[in-house]
Amino acid sequence: MVMEKTLTLGELISFTLFLGFMVAPIVQMSNIGSQLTEAFAGLDRTQEIMNMQPEDDGTSRNVQVGSIKGDIEFNNVSFAYEEGKSVLSDITFTAPAGSVTALVGTSGSGKTTIAGLAATFLTPVSGTVTVDGVDLSTVRLESYRRQLGVVLQDDFLFEGTIRENILFPRPDASEEQLLNAVKAAHVDEFTNRFDEGLNTVIGERGVKLSGGQRQRVAIARAILADPRILILDEATSNLDTESESYIQESLRSLMRGRTTFVIAHRLSTIRQADQILVIEQGRIVERGKHDELIDKKGRYFELYTYQARI
Repeated sequence: MVMEKTLTLGELISFTLFLGFMVAPIVQMSNIGSQLTEAFAGLDRTQEIMNMQPEDDGTSRNVQVGSIKGDIEFNNVSFAYEEGKSVLSDITFTAPAGSVTALVGTSGSGKTTIAGLAATFLTPVSGTVTVDGVDLSTVRLESYRRQLGVVLQDDFLFEGTIRENILFPRPDASEEQLLNAVKAAHVDEFTNRFDEGLNTVIGERGVKLSGGQRQRVAIARAILADPRILILDEATSNLDTESESYIQESLRSLMRGRTTFVIAHRLSTIRQADQILVIEQGRIVERGKHDELIDKKGRYFELYTYQARI
């Protein structure tokens, strides 16, 4: 066209530029549909959250607890996530202040549900859970949960530095308190290898750390929080043998003087518990200390010897 002189070079360049200017808006218009779909989905989730009833509505929960001693008692507690489908039935036991209670059983037996009730994440359908004689269903959550520490199997870490994640429960903690928690949880064992140390950015959910490293950060966070009641849900599940040996001593120090609930599939980790509750199908089928339950040769003995063979 240019060679035949029916189109000048300037007109060709202008046409090409105008064509480029048109392409971008057309592509953007084609994406509007998918963007609107994503926006409406996000709006639905936001509305769902905004319409949720607050846990602490200030009416049924109006008891403010001060510094608690830590005596936890379950009295004929039953619970169901769905009506007619019982998860726990007539659970009764006492966890004295400073004691360690281990919850043992197969997956789905109700161990985590018991821990959730002790943490006030759940409310019994019937029966009561009390702390120092006060019904937890009447206690203001903020006054109780600030004295509660939880270490989960898959703890949530935030985008930010290791330091910020450990300081999350106590932002005003001193540098000495922070470093003591870091040392107790053996976090310094790997942060010393990082150029930025505790100021290393770990990414969303701690993606830049291994499972064992994330677990140790979560344990350091719990140590710094200095709770009266502690819940450990598979707290050493993501640790290799060497890391677990580091953490076991730290956990023993952390549990000392605190009412502790330990959920563990590795039965070797709960041999020193003050009481072991064997949960099957939502009921306590055995209770006692490790040696007592081994001598009974019941369900705990079966679980323990099965793991020993693996």
